[in-house]
Amino acid sequence: MSIILGCSRGHNSSTTLMVDGEIVFYLEEERLSRFKRDGTPLLGLLKAFEYVDHIDHLVVTHTHRHGPKCDWTGEDLYQGWIRKLTKQTKMDSGHRITFIDTIHHEVHASCAFLNSGFESAACLSVDGAGSFLGCELTDDTIFEFETIFKAAYDPDLKFDVVYKHLGTSDSVGVKNVGENKELFITEYPGLTKAYEAITEYCGFDAIDAGKTMGLSPYGKENPDLPDLFRDGWVNREFFIPNYPNNSHINIQRYPIMTKDAENIIALHEKDKTKPPVEKERYGVSSPRLFEGGCKEYTQVQKDLAYKIQKDTENAMIKLIQKAHDLTGEKNIVISVGYGLNCVSNYQYLKHFPDLNIYVEPISHDGGTSIGAVRKVWAQEEKITSPPPRVTSIYYGPQYDPDTYLDEYDHLDVVDTSYDDVAKLIRSGEIVTIFQGRSEGGPRALGNRSILFDPTIKNGKDLVNEVKHREFFRPFACSIKKEKVNEWFDLQGREDSPHMMYAVECLPGVQEKIPSVIHVDGTCRIQTLTKDENKHYYNLIDSFENLSGVPILFNTSFNLGGEPLVETIHDAIHTLYKSKIEYMYLPEIQKLVKIPNAE
Repeated sequence: MSIILGCSRGHNSSTTLMVDGEIVFYLEEERLSRFKRDGTPLLGLLKAFEYVDHIDHLVVTHTHRHGPKCDWTGEDLYQGWIRKLTKQTKMDSGHRITFIDTIHHEVHASCAFLNSGFESAACLSVDGAGSFLGCELTDDTIFEFETIFKAAYDPDLKFDVVYKHLGTSDSVGVKNVGENKELFITEYPGLTKAYEAITEYCGFDAIDAGKTMGLSPYGKENPDLPDLFRDGWVNREFFIPNYPNNSHINIQRYPIMTKDAENIIALHEKDKTKPPVEKERYGVSSPRLFEGGCKEYTQVQKDLAYKIQKDTENAMIKLIQKAHDLTGEKNIVISVGYGLNCVSNYQYLKHFPDLNIYVEPISHDGGTSIGAVRKVWAQEEKITSPPPRVTSIYYGPQYDPDTYLDEYDHLDVVDTSYDDVAKLIRSGEIVTIFQGRSEGGPRALGNRSILFDPTIKNGKDLVNEVKHREFFRPFACSIKKEKVNEWFDLQGREDSPHMMYAVECLPGVQEKIPSVIHVDGTCRIQTLTKDENKHYYNLIDSFENLSGVPILFNTSFNLGGEPLVETIHDAIHTLYKSKIEYMYLPEIQKLVKIPNAE
């Protein structure tokens, strides 16, 4: 038996336990700690040892070297924790430890490629800043922005770099370092860094790019805005890189931006829920000026969101074409942070109908613990052919449904059925669903979801208010796979099981399910079969029998700014502090009601 335990450091840290090539469990630290994007996966390691009493191999991955050390022994912190958890001495623990800290983009590519089922592929890794690297060509630290690999079993698993864009404060500008290989070391930020800068300007955390994506359809083409890209690169005059942290907009260089900054200040002062703007302390050019966002956004903010979405989308299309040209591959694998841009992902399907595109559903840094253990496993076992494509990402810990309510005798709990819950949703109630193992990645897929009737006209506004989210943010839906082509245009695809595409609805659909169709006529969809999630499928089936609509409004079971709920305790706590009253437990066919205190 081979037992490999992987953990990723940094933001969105996670733990993955693999036994004989199968993922036994995967969990992001935030789900247990309840601290959004938490690092240092101690709780995940503790959870792993509820499954095993020893490991053969510990794999620790991050973007840079020099992790924390244990006091006195000088061991790596994670190695020390494992020694203590397994109650073994440093000398006889028997497990190996591997640190993966210089190939961040390759670890992401490993996760995606080994999940894709492809025998070979061109893999794109695109994020804000990958591994922190040294280089003989410059004295500065350099950072990964965009990488293209040719991945194949040749005969063992190999990732060959064919293109890489690295960032530094100096422009070295190397190109064509071998046949069909390109390397660029420039002072230009990567496309994800540019997206982060616009996100920050709109008042969000730089890592909350999904909010900018949701805001973008409210913008329009604005010829007065500066170019965000020039000659194929991010405009260095508009964006100020701050490696390895976020890039910023050079507000003071452009009159349209300085004027807009004043308008944003006025909105902040109008919004009584926000603290006073400390203009004197930070200066009008500082992104700190706009922290927290507002209830209102300037047209320039909306137009910038629109522009960065379109421009980075086009930049990615060029990278995909480059990947195909350099490798000859028709199989394309996309991962890392920009891979979560489901609006762009759909455009790739439209632009490249002859390519086979796979977008990794756990694209963010949480997926690197999966990539690390899969890579080590493939190398140790000398894997020469691809594992099957991953279909289920219900990777969380297993809980006993018969014990869900053992500590909650005081709650109002009744027996229920699929039909009863469907009627409750059809009556206009918000109902949460809690079952089985939690979803890996940021999307709720019916095990930790908030459900609503998609036919209610103002449903988006109602649920956004209940979840304490911004007004412009769209919602997803779940649809029976066999009905999807009657409602949405999947550009020839058969399914979208992990909500990785914001697809266009067919004519007449927006009027039928207005609460899940965004202002641009798209919806992030999850297709579902009975084999993938029996209880959730049956509930949608019952709802269809009532309404004629094989679709449920589906959003993550959490409130704004919080991680997805993990345990039944998290779920009940969320109901207590929200206006949501109902939770459906399909494994035991129970309905919990917690009346609003108001």
